[in-house]
Amino acid sequence: MSTTATPALELAGVTKTFRPVGGTPVEAVRGIDLTIGRGEIVAFLGPNGAGKTTTLDMALGLTEPTSGSISVYGKGARAAVLDGRVSAVLQSGGLLHDLSVRETVQVVASAYRKAQPVDHVIERAGISALAKRRVSKCSGGEQQRLRFALALLPNPDLLILDEPTAGMDVGARHEFWATMRAEVSEGRTVVFATHYLEEADTFAERIVMVARGEVVADGATKDIRARATGRTITATLTPEGRDPAVERLRSLPQVSEVHTTGDRVSVHAGDSDAVALLLLSELGGTNLEITTGSLDDAFLALTSGDDQR
Repeated sequence: MSTTATPALELAGVTKTFRPVGGTPVEAVRGIDLTIGRGEIVAFLGPNGAGKTTTLDMALGLTEPTSGSISVYGKGARAAVLDGRVSAVLQSGGLLHDLSVRETVQVVASAYRKAQPVDHVIERAGISALAKRRVSKCSGGEQQRLRFALALLPNPDLLILDEPTAGMDVGARHEFWATMRAEVSEGRTVVFATHYLEEADTFAERIVMVARGEVVADGATKDIRARATGRTITATLTPEGRDPAVERLRSLPQVSEVHTTGDRVSVHAGDSDAVALLLLSELGGTNLEITTGSLDDAFLALTSGDDQR
């Protein structure tokens, strides 16, 4: 298989069971199949204990799956890390607070056989102005940018980010993701776990939702919204046609809710195309609009359930 055809990350039937001494085994990951192509920005979402961090740890070679296989650009996870093809930005740890930002990057760079120039990664991470500052004096968001600089040292093809903008304000988060888009434009792949649903909605091209150790949704953001919550169709009706139209709409099996405000009718339905066609043709609707639900609604609908792990 050629390099260009090889997925950036591929999981096939991956499971992970933890067996505490004297305790009940815990199935953290239950048969995940996932393929992520080169150059994608993918958000990994799920409630606490859903298995997403365990899955990312396996993708980084930090722990082995109980069964199934993981490959990064066609290699095992640990081999890919050693080759510098995959790198990570984690939430915490890994920083020596008595060192300056530049000294931290220099120390970590010395651990690689072949590392990117220190000034180059500092500039790309947007922390040149902080180079002489002690790590202990950096804010949480600035420390995250430092971790990003460290992740760039091996010039990886795949970046795995765990809550990468934790501690950043709104402006800093937007700057960070502008930087990420620039990285992707150069062919890098980005997979990130986040608790900020609006962040996934804004910056990810694709969303993978995990619950109870399984993938419960995988697709473009707009498709995830529509799958979980349906779509809302609104249109203007004539005064004399409103009541008969509402009665007809409520009789349709794909329609879950119908509301009216003045001359506007709002219809929540799974098959928005059929409802829109009916409104525009038989029911005489005008000024029609179709919107999808929020990602928050989709998240709750798709990840709710008992027995979260």
